[in-house]
Amino acid sequence: MIITGTTPRGFTLVELLASMAVGGIILLAAAAMLGNSGAGYERVSSGIGTEREARAALNQIASDLAGAVFHKDTRFDESSNNWRDDRIGFLTMQPDEAQTDRKRIGDLCAVNYRIEDITSEGRVIRSLMRGFRESSEVFEAMRQDKLRDLFEPERDLDEPIAFGVISFEARPKTLGNDGRWSAWSKNDTRAPDALELAIVLARRPLANRLKQAADWDGTTAAGRAIGNADEADRNPELETYRTIVRFGNPQEETDDTDEAAP
Repeated sequence: MIITGTTPRGFTLVELLASMAVGGIILLAAAAMLGNSGAGYERVSSGIGTEREARAALNQIASDLAGAVFHKDTRFDESSNNWRDDRIGFLTMQPDEAQTDRKRIGDLCAVNYRIEDITSEGRVIRSLMRGFRESSEVFEAMRQDKLRDLFEPERDLDEPIAFGVISFEARPKTLGNDGRWSAWSKNDTRAPDALELAIVLARRPLANRLKQAADWDGTTAAGRAIGNADEADRNPELETYRTIVRFGNPQEETDDTDEAAP
C-alpha cells in the first residue's frame, strides 16, 4: 500500500506580516491594561493612605473633644477664606500619661488646632498642627487671666498630625429641639453642643507636586489642580472628610479660681 501525503506549506509573507500585526496589537493592549492597573493601584493606594491620615487626625480631635471643658476664653476662629483655615483652642481633661511628670499637677490641659506650613528637605508641606499645654501651664494662665495665650502657636512644642492639608474647618453647632444642627451663638456661659469638622487633604501625587506656599495656595501652575473649594468633593486630586463631634461637658464652665492639686 502506498501512502501519499502533501508537503506542509510555509507562511506567505502577507500571512506572516498579518500575524505579527495581530500579535503587536495584543501586546499593546496588554501593556495598556497593565499600565491602567498600575495607575489604578496607585490611586487606590494613595486614597487609602490619605484616608488613614485624615481619620487619625479626626480621631485625635474627637478624643480631645470628648474631655472638653468649656471656658469663656475657648477659641473658635472661623475663616472666611475660600479654603478654610479655622483655628480652635479649648480646655480638655487628659490622662496622666498624656503629660510629663514635671508639668503634671492636675488633669486639666489645653489644646489648639490650626493649619501651618512646615518645611522639610526644602519643601513646604501644609499641615494640621496640634498644640498641647500641660496642666501646670493651664493653672498658671488662669491665675494670670491669660488663658487665651495657651491657644497661640508655639513652634517648638506643637506637632503636625496630618500632612498635605488643603483646608480645615471647625464650626461650633447647637442642637435644636427639632433635632437639627444650627450655628452656635457665641456667649460666655453656654458651650456649643458639638463641632462640625471638615478636613480636605491632597492625594499623594498632587501633594508631591506642591513644593512652596504659593503652590498650596493654588496660585501657581502646580497648584491649579487644587481648584475651587466648592468643587472639592468632585476633585479626584483631593479627599474630603466630614464629621460632627460632641463637645464634652457642654453645660459646664471652668472656674478661674480653681486651685491646682498639691
